[in-house]
Amino acid sequence: MGRVETAKALVDAAAAAGADAVKFQKRDLLAWSERNPDLWDQPYHSEHAFGPTYGEHRAALELSTDDFRLLQRHAQEHEILFFSTAWDVPSLEVLLELGVPAVKLASASIVDYPLLDAAARAMTTGTALFVSTGGATETEINLAIAHLSRVRGWTRRSALLQCTSIYPCPAEDLNLGVLRTFRARYPCTIGLSDHYDGVGLGAAAYLLGARIFERHFTLSRSSKGSDQAFSLEPEGLRRVVRDLRHTRLALGDGVKRRLPGEIPPLLKMGRSGLT
Repeated sequence: MGRVETAKALVDAAAAAGADAVKFQKRDLLAWSERNPDLWDQPYHSEHAFGPTYGEHRAALELSTDDFRLLQRHAQEHEILFFSTAWDVPSLEVLLELGVPAVKLASASIVDYPLLDAAARAMTTGTALFVSTGGATETEINLAIAHLSRVRGWTRRSALLQCTSIYPCPAEDLNLGVLRTFRARYPCTIGLSDHYDGVGLGAAAYLLGARIFERHFTLSRSSKGSDQAFSLEPEGLRRVVRDLRHTRLALGDGVKRRLPGEIPPLLKMGRSGLT
């Protein structure tokens, strides 16, 4: 909501929930106003508006580069990774100057080839790149992958995220089976960026190959903003993190054997011939 203190509190809560990373959004307001002048000046009549026009709404929500530096230090103090979505090349350059370990491209940016190419070049310096695919066609995804694959070692530094750009997204539109398709087709890390209003489908996504999980997160679902109502609150995030880690542990190694912890119950049940 454009408040650095709220952002710091979100970092605190995410770290307490056991998340590995926090991700923010970075837009260069001048670049956005030049690319989208009609949208920028359009009146924005919504209960969630932070300004009378869409441009003023966006400006009210945007954190400064100095705010990002403060948040980066705050995240380091809490031993949680800090990175951001870059919505344009100037924002990407700011993030690279900050030395973030990863950059994300939003679903709408999968066809923004100047930004995609600039982000791909950043991978040559070791920065990881996450590309979301909400609303994308197979052709658009393949073209994006072609841009990334020009970088040597791109498979180790990039991730493709299944996403459905519906807010919130009903279960029938999540299409988690795409994770299996991505895993078979693309030799990079596969993940899930979902807007599902619930906590219970992470295990299914993990079994289908997802290894990065992005969720919208808020301190209170009643806060002002169109995304708040379907975002996870701290307890929901804690449960998602816990269940994902339990899923990984529960899979085991696939070898059937008698475990030491099974022997006492078996003896109580009168099982003979235990070795």
